[in-house]
Amino acid sequence: MARLLSVNVGLPRDIEWNGRTVHTAIWKTSVGGRCRVSRLNLDGDGQGDLAGHGGEQRAVFVYQIESYRYWQEQLNRTDFVDGQFGENFTIEGLPDDVVHIGDRYRIGSAVFEVTQPRVTCYRVGIRMNEPRMPALLTSRGRPGFYFRVLQEGEVGAGDEIVRVGEAKERMTVAGINALLYSPKHPRDQLERALRIEALSPGWRRSFEALLQSRTSGNAGLAPAAAAHPAAPGFRPLTVTAIEQESADVLSLTMQSTDGQPLSTALPGQYVVLRLPTTAAGAPLFRSYSLSGPLSTERYRISVKIEPNGAAGTWLRDHIRVGDTLDVSSPRGAFILQSGERPLVLLSAGIGATPVLAMLHALAAARSTRQVLWLDAARDGQHHPFAAEVRHLMLALPHGRSYVCYSRPDSRDKLGEDFDATGHLSRSVFDEIGVPREADVYLCGPTRFMAEMKEALANLGVAPERIHVEIFNGSEPMTPGIAAAPARAPHLPEEDTNSGPLVSFARSGIAAHWKASSYQSILELAEACDVPVRWSCRTGVCHNCESGLVSGDVVYGPEPLEKAADGNVLVCCSQPIRNVVIDL
Repeated sequence: MARLLSVNVGLPRDIEWNGRTVHTAIWKTSVGGRCRVSRLNLDGDGQGDLAGHGGEQRAVFVYQIESYRYWQEQLNRTDFVDGQFGENFTIEGLPDDVVHIGDRYRIGSAVFEVTQPRVTCYRVGIRMNEPRMPALLTSRGRPGFYFRVLQEGEVGAGDEIVRVGEAKERMTVAGINALLYSPKHPRDQLERALRIEALSPGWRRSFEALLQSRTSGNAGLAPAAAAHPAAPGFRPLTVTAIEQESADVLSLTMQSTDGQPLSTALPGQYVVLRLPTTAAGAPLFRSYSLSGPLSTERYRISVKIEPNGAAGTWLRDHIRVGDTLDVSSPRGAFILQSGERPLVLLSAGIGATPVLAMLHALAAARSTRQVLWLDAARDGQHHPFAAEVRHLMLALPHGRSYVCYSRPDSRDKLGEDFDATGHLSRSVFDEIGVPREADVYLCGPTRFMAEMKEALANLGVAPERIHVEIFNGSEPMTPGIAAAPARAPHLPEEDTNSGPLVSFARSGIAAHWKASSYQSILELAEACDVPVRWSCRTGVCHNCESGLVSGDVVYGPEPLEKAADGNVLVCCSQPIRNVVIDL
């Protein structure tokens, strides 16, 4: 007979970990007497990270005393207490390889439904004082599972657990867990999993992505930033044209040196350039969006020449038609999605480059979608691609543009060169009729993008329809870490001139690897304040999966499933020679 041994609750609190503050409710305390269970929680319980825990599908976490005994033996531990694994219900019986997703149970006066296995994160490693714990729970098939509350009520230690229903499609918690995290994803098993009505939406999306995937790695776990892996390495391309687009923007067109076709880009993607800025020094790596029409014959990039910009200045001063540049394959997840919804291409300054490539693709297809081009510039002298955009808009039957100049000069003609003086804003969006149901593609300076995201949110555009491109990195994901003042990427405090050079292409930082100081490329990135994504830190969740532009790595610990070819899991990898990472 299965029974409830302990009911455990805890509210979020701040703890210190590796020099940072973590907001977590992983510490639980057992409850004496009866405890009220509501749709989203138990009385006295909470979650520190609602993105990863809690909610209707993950209202109650369950772990078995049999797994306690297993881990006590495996870890040689005798110090476990109730709620040791962060669970709300410590139970006897109902092992993960017997319980099925969709099974329904009555405990006390409440009724529950099994929705998914636990997704482990680094915080269980903190609670257990064992950093490997997220990987061990998953790899050993003992993750535990979540309940959804079907009927609110009261529960207490000693209550019998009675099964009152089951799913039509029978797949165990352990089986579902292995289907996502192991290297094998049989199509028939994925289809079976998707027939389970009770399976939580997040796991359903992962299995759908695996079904549709045609690449290596785990598409069910890889973040959007790693969804389009590219072959590592560089190839020499010849510069065939250089054009002055505006006072501070140059476009370089490049073609293959050997006549072989170039890799096909998706509209919005970028390439990484390796620039030999000095004879003896380390090369610079910079990412530049492809700004021209899609082509396997030529790439066009457009570069803003900043006053103190090393790469842009070097390109302006040293590169001439006929010279060669080392260029990566196209990469990046900021790409134009198909569909019928209206489109808003929203940019400022050099941020126009990736959305300009999207506009080229739409014009070439004679798209009938509503397309609104919104652009901001200082004045006509600093407004690249103005004539090009006007020409492309002619091919779109439902296309229109709106351009703001913040400081137009006497040569700029209102109604001809630009549409309004000032800045793009919520009031401008209302005036010109930005559709609330539109897909928005946004790129520009950091402050501009923050303001535009806020204005779009206030307008009522759904967050999932606002796509952003960040030139100097990506949006970080550090679950549970308390907010701290943002710092620009920089060299670590102690950087030597020995060891493999790790270059973070998107952030423009190159630092030497020191095995005695860092256990992973992730730790080096953190020491440089390079924006990163992570959750488990042990090679399970794939949130840290990033592009491997060039070089080679080894893994330690070995991930449960390696990244797609051309990508790397930075949380558990170390460089064995110079590497360039797409961060």
